[in-house]
Amino acid sequence: MIDRRRVVRAGLATLGSLSMAAPFRALAQKKPAVKVRYNEVVRSIMYTPAYVAIAKGYFEEVGIEQTLATANGGDKSMAALLANAADIALMGPEAPIYVMTSDSPTKPRIFCGLTSTDGFMLVGREKVAKFDWNMLRGKEILGFRPGSTPILFLEAALRKNGIDPQKDVKLMNNVAPAARVGSWLAGQNQYGIFVEPDASQLEIDGKAHFLASVGETVGFADYTAFMATEKYIKENPEVIQNWTNAIHKAQGWTAQASSADIGKLLEPFFPGVNPQALVAAAERYQRLKIWKTTPVIDPKAIEKFEDILVEGHVLDQDKRVKYQDLVLTEFAEKAK
Repeated sequence: MIDRRRVVRAGLATLGSLSMAAPFRALAQKKPAVKVRYNEVVRSIMYTPAYVAIAKGYFEEVGIEQTLATANGGDKSMAALLANAADIALMGPEAPIYVMTSDSPTKPRIFCGLTSTDGFMLVGREKVAKFDWNMLRGKEILGFRPGSTPILFLEAALRKNGIDPQKDVKLMNNVAPAARVGSWLAGQNQYGIFVEPDASQLEIDGKAHFLASVGETVGFADYTAFMATEKYIKENPEVIQNWTNAIHKAQGWTAQASSADIGKLLEPFFPGVNPQALVAAAERYQRLKIWKTTPVIDPKAIEKFEDILVEGHVLDQDKRVKYQDLVLTEFAEKAK
């Protein structure tokens, strides 16, 4: 605040300069916040940097007022985007790939990466000194919905270790996502894949033992990303850039924060979840580098992702989408 006594003592010259500066201060006032309807495919700790951007006020800093909705399904999230019920959506690259190869006149484009690979953990009922993927031969594995990215990445991990997912193991993919933990606790299957914080909670309770990270086994292949329709991006480039800037800042915070601080920040987004499991999940995802530290998506990551879709028989080889047709790079490259 300006000291009135100093203004008086400064004389007419200072008063004149202040009066000239007033219009510029008025022009510099913040613009009204832009409302953005944000849709996430599911509620997942894999998306921690997005929750950081919300909780730490990074979206507000760049003039964005976001409203968050959870679709609980990639098909539902993409439907919201295409029907103009959402402005920006977070989901796997497979969803826009399928739309790009369809007859839909509305096309989505990815503009900002969030996760570097799959976040599911392979767990077993018995603790082993050294895990070998060959231990899974002839065994039942609690998988995921047929055709979903979690099961496709698990199959890719199996193939990478010389195991035919159709012949050498029995994948149990008929359990609804909400019932998977209950199924495991009921004693079904010798092995299973679980995302965080379920994997950590099962370990804390002594009901499962970590064996391997599916994502670490497969390697980097951008698993989830932010996208919008071509029309929205063309009409709102500043919003897209500011959104990417906020996520980039959140990625930096997430990379440097302690697992305890991350767990604390996540508590409002995961009510009822054991805080100890949140901290353990954060520590694991940091160690495995599941969260990207930059919004930039490498072409090789998309190439590998499409390899997995083709090998999983959910994408025809001749319908692969070119990187430049799927990903808009300018916003991530300019992120600050």
